[in-house]
Amino acid sequence: MGVKAEVVPGVTAGIAAPAYVGIPVTHRKAGSSVTFVTGHEEIDKVRPGVDWRGLAQSSDGLVIYMGLHNLRRIAEELVAGGLSGATPAAVIQQGTVKGQRHLVCALEELADRAEAEAFASPSIVVVGQMVAERVEGVAPEPADVEMPIPF
Repeated sequence: MGVKAEVVPGVTAGIAAPAYVGIPVTHRKAGSSVTFVTGHEEIDKVRPGVDWRGLAQSSDGLVIYMGLHNLRRIAEELVAGGLSGATPAAVIQQGTVKGQRHLVCALEELADRAEAEAFASPSIVVVGQMVAERVEGVAPEPADVEMPIPF
């Protein structure tokens, strides 16, 4: 077709955004497994494809892409599945770039706090004890570019 393309290896936002606020996605003291999952499924699906209650028991940590809009329901389902409402959680908006901001609190407070503080997409949600292992001093400075990044 005459379109020149180049594949550039990179790091997924689900790892990069938490790293840019000092949150490891796994940690030897806090969890050996992490699940990457979408939080925004198609509206016309007959039934949701993500079993949040099952994930509450099957993974030490969750990294949720596009979960901000459904955050309240996701948190409720995780707690209904047995995850403690006191589980550390975070929302990272515009991870890795200028305008990055984050919120860290208990899972049971996350939806209310994110709404009150007007968090918006694009955001990554992180849930699990690894959030409590956050080390701010290792977080790199966000890039001096703004969202959306022009191509």
